[in-house]
Amino acid sequence: MIAEIIQGLGGIIIGLINVYIIVIIIAALISFVNPDPYNPIVQFLHRVTNPAYALVRRYINTNLNGLDFAPLVIVIALQVVIVVLNAVLRHI
Repeated sequence: MIAEIIQGLGGIIIGLINVYIIVIIIAALISFVNPDPYNPIVQFLHRVTNPAYALVRRYINTNLNGLDFAPLVIVIALQVVIVVLNAVLRHI
């Protein structure tokens, strides 16, 4: 019974990570078109993604010839977390 609860919670966490990956991809794509900074959607995307970007930029230089690779680093790291969580949940 506890194993099913843990697997259910793990599934919810994996789903939330997937949603965050989608948000990061949308924010990265929107940054290419120079959107209105006062748009509520753009402000939400910046509030949600900037803390993760700042964490990655603190430890890794992600700026290469004017391109910021912080979103790519975060997406790859989150994909690794998903794979590890799936492996752990399968063995419970």
